Amino acid sequence: QVQLVESGGGLVQAGGSLRLSCVASGSIRSINATGWYRQAPGKQRELVATITSGGIINYADPVMGRFTISRDNARNTVSLQMNSLKPEDTAVYYCNADILLVQGFMMYGRWGQGTQVTVSS
Repeated sequence: QVQLVESGGGLVQAGGSLRLSCVASGSIRSINATGWYRQAPGKQRELVATITSGGIINYADPVMGRFTISRDNARNTVSLQMNSLKPEDTAVYYCNADILLVQGFMMYGRWGQGTQVTVSS
């Protein structure tokens, strides 16, 4: 049993900030690549940022310079600090991870339930 739970979403005015957290729980041996994705109404889900177990980070162009992804391996947590938010950042934000279970099985592309981020203009 593995669960990813996102939190930290909310309503914020343009230019404001939010910090999202994703906590993984369950029979986890390790988490490999993990990241944040978002999906706005009428649009496809898109990558926001990823971070590997070794700390290699990639950002999507629209969030470059505004968002910061980080992880706390001891707490199985990945966070997304979002600054200078824009209305186009409005979306449901999901975390995703490749997880090695204690049983030795790999779980690829596990999704959380998402957290709503709404940025008003």
